[in-house]
Formats: sequence, structure tokens, C-alpha cells
Amino acid sequence: MKKSLKIKIQKIKNHKYRPKDFIIADAKDGDLAMGITTPGPIRNSKGEISKGYKKLNDYKKSMMAMTKSKLVDIMLMSASVGESLIQKKLFKDSSVTPAIRMNDTSDIWLMRNGNYRATNPRPFRSARIEAVNKLVNLGLFSVTFSKNVDFDLAMLNAYRDFRIEAVKYRFDHFLEIFNPPIDIGLKPQELGDYVNDCIIKAIAGQTKEERPLFLKIAYNGPQAMEDLSSYDPENLIVGILGGSKGTTRDCFELIKKASTYGAKVALFGRKINLSEDPISLVKIMRAVVEQDISSKEAVKMYHNGLSKKKLKSDRSLQKDLEITDPILKL
Repeated sequence: MKKSLKIKIQKIKNHKYRPKDFIIADAKDGDLAMGITTPGPIRNSKGEISKGYKKLNDYKKSMMAMTKSKLVDIMLMSASVGESLIQKKLFKDSSVTPAIRMNDTSDIWLMRNGNYRATNPRPFRSARIEAVNKLVNLGLFSVTFSKNVDFDLAMLNAYRDFRIEAVKYRFDHFLEIFNPPIDIGLKPQELGDYVNDCIIKAIAGQTKEERPLFLKIAYNGPQAMEDLSSYDPENLIVGILGGSKGTTRDCFELIKKASTYGAKVALFGRKINLSEDPISLVKIMRAVVEQDISSKEAVKMYHNGLSKKKLKSDRSLQKDLEITDPILKL
């Protein structure tokens, strides 16, 4: 079966993009970041959160369900989980493309009782491309800039070394750029400008064969998104990352604003995984982009769906209609 990702990328590059070609990835690579808490809290039959966390097998089942729904274009996983599901032939007759996170920089180390995000991020890579390449032909590589020449140089060198290997194995990748986890003394607009310029600097020295298929970045406001997405639209496809869970309104408002200002990809992890009904959430995410539904109306649709399934929402409708992420208020 043809992979929807390949079809949509081609349409974007051929200037035939339509809202239905918006790319959505389910980022289920959290075990490289959060450890045991990754699968999310246990929920009872009514959807209510109870004590304890789901297990890895539950996490895999959620990936299988989302893949079979055909609502996403990419399933992003750790190498260990990816190997397990690929060996079960989950993606063999599926339109969903499997992908594996190829590095895990210190700023995504979110273990309980840890404090790694209190300092400049360091490059690190668990996955080996010579092993992963036997499973998939698409990986995620992340870079974080923190306005420090030594730490940023280490990030860029790690990315260069990865690209050398990727070309050798003819391995495709997409590039994730996180905002720095520490305060680097920039206002929101300045941070967006800084990150955008770092991105262009990072890819300007790359030839066509080593460039990323698309970007995965934090949403730094409408101006920053529009500046980057319009800079080189023929060669640079911009996508957004989801960040923390937030409210359901945050989720829909983020994909709404990002797509409005030029993003053509969304890669959400916790926003999907920690929701009461992940499949319904992604279905409405698509409606927000494809049918131009407002984020407020989308939240009401989502809550109505929970009610019909007799699932208890984590928040009241009134609370879930709130925008809590300051950048989404710009």
C-alpha cells in the first residue's frame, strides 16, 4: 500500500497542496524521555484517571489502534518499540509510515526527580542507524540551540555526523528543533527570530541528498511561523511539535494557528497520548485543518463525543475551552 506521507510530500513540493494533505504524526517516542510514566495514567472504563501508570504493552496497543485508524501519516517510535511493532507487520499493509527517533538530547530527559532541563542541552544518541535502517527508512533527529557557542557547536557537529551516516545508508530524516529549555534572555518574538535563523544556518550548508524531508519546531507565534514557512517553500516544509498536554483548546488552537501561518505538518505526542479519547482527538484535529472549524467549536465537538461514549472528561467544558499557552494568545 502506498504511504500517505510520500503522496502528501510530493503534492506539497509540486504546489498541489490542499488542507486535506496536511500531515499528522503521532509521536509515541516518549519512552526515550519520560521512562515509566510515558504510557500515561491508568483510566477506568468511564475514562476517569486512577492511580498508577499504564504499561508498555498498553502504549503499543494505542499505537496499533491509531495506525489502524489511518488518521495519522507517521507513527514515531523508539527503536525498541518500533522493532517490536514492525516485526508484527503492523505497517506492512498500512498507509502509515513508521519512523524512529534517532537521538535523545539531554533536554528531553524528563525522568521523575531529574533536573536535566536546568542547563544547556547536550547531544546524545541511543539509536544506531546501521540497526534502525534494517527496520525503517525514516528517522527523527533533534537539535536544540541555546545561544552558547560551545553547546551549539556540539549540537551542529552531532547533526553533521548523523547526516554523513544517513547519506551512506540512504536514510531519510526529518529535523526537530526545540526551543532552549533555559532562559536565554530573549522575548517571545526575539526567540522566534533566533530559532528561525539558527534553522536556516543549520541547513544552508546541506546538499539536496542530505536535507531533512521537513521540520518539526515549536510554535513561536504567527510572525515566526509565517517568516519560516514562506522563506523557501519549495524546499522547506515546516511542521510543529505539540509540547505539553495543555487544554483541548490549546491543542486545536495550536494546529489551527500553525496551519494558518504556513505549517503543513503536526507532530503531537502528549497532546494525543494523554487525551481521554486519542482517536477522536486526531479526527477533530483533521477537521480543524481540512474543514476550517474553529478551535472553540472543535472543543465542543470533542466533549460531545466523550459524552456520547459515556467517558468522563478531565476538565469541564468551560475549563477545556480556555487557552492556557501564552504564545497561542498572540
